This record gives sequence, structure tokens and C-alpha cells, in this order.
Amino acid sequence: MSNNKTVETRKISAPLDDTTAASLRCGEKVLISGVVYTGRDAAHKKMAEALARGEGLPFDIKGQVIYFVGPAPAPPGKVIGSAGPTTSGRMDAYSPGLLAKGLKGMVGKGLRSPEVIQAIRENGAVYFGAIGGAGALLASCIKKAEVIAYPELGTEAVRRLVIEDFPAIVLIDSLGQNLYETGRKEYQILG
Repeated sequence: MSNNKTVETRKISAPLDDTTAASLRCGEKVLISGVVYTGRDAAHKKMAEALARGEGLPFDIKGQVIYFVGPAPAPPGKVIGSAGPTTSGRMDAYSPGLLAKGLKGMVGKGLRSPEVIQAIRENGAVYFGAIGGAGALLASCIKKAEVIAYPELGTEAVRRLVIEDFPAIVLIDSLGQNLYETGRKEYQILG
């Protein structure tokens, strides 16, 4: 049963520091402002291959947040096109390695594997959910967008985004608490 408590939305800044990441809790609503990077499965594969070769990443990953998105081309007068989240499970093979290198947050939609949840816990990171189907609304929170790596991937190139009051919810916190589990339990009918 829901306790109907009102939860305020918290404003946070990206990149994330350890204290902020550790203080966020499963189910908490946030507005994220600052710099985040984009990446979907093709970009994640290239980053994993670079690390395997002993090369660096296209940006300093420590404390950073990656938004799993392949935005649509920018229409005239806009910074970016529709920018809704990609299903996060597509990045599960790559996320633990990036978390171990210092990635502090991920934004996407959908469930994560037990291996990713364990890596989130081990590295004090956070997984945020963004609203699927609201790409145009989310794009309005993006103030600047610049391709910084893998331009050959087109929409899946890595971009540096400057965002303002980007709405998200903490799906998995640094303790491994998972809204997909706690939310179901809260609304189960016991019989």
C-alpha cells in the first residue's frame, strides 16, 4: 500500500561527486543540471574496445553521467532533436567496466542485469530513469550539444550535452536498492 507521502524533487549537478551519488535514494525524483555525455550500444562497444587496447576514452569518465540516447537530428533553430532514453539493457555488457573506471551515473529506461546492479553498488554509482516517449520534452532541457567522438556513428556518436533541470528518478541507488523491485512490493496485494 502506498503511504501517499509527498516527495520533493531534488536538484543535483552533473558530473556527480561521491557524496551526492551516495546520498541519492531509490525512488527519489531529481532535476539534473550540468554536463552529461551520450552513448548507446555502438559507442559503448567502441569505448570498451579502446579500454581493452589500453587506450583512453573520449572524455574523462570520473564522476560523469552517461545518458543512453541516440537523439534525432536538430530541427532548424533547435540545439538537438527528440532525445528520449534508450533501453538500458543494451549497455549491460559494457557498464560494469565503465563503472570500474569511474562512471558515476547512467540515465536510461528499463531493467538492469544483476552484474550491473552489483557494479553500481561496488562503485557507489546511480542509475536514473528518464521518461520514455517524452523525447521532445527531454530535448527542451538540453541547452548545448556537441559531438566529441565517433562521428561515423551518426545519431549514436558520443555527445557532450549541457542540460538544465533534466527530470529523472533514481531507479537504482548506490546501495543497490532497485525501484523496479521496491515499487512492485509496495503495490502488491497480499492475500
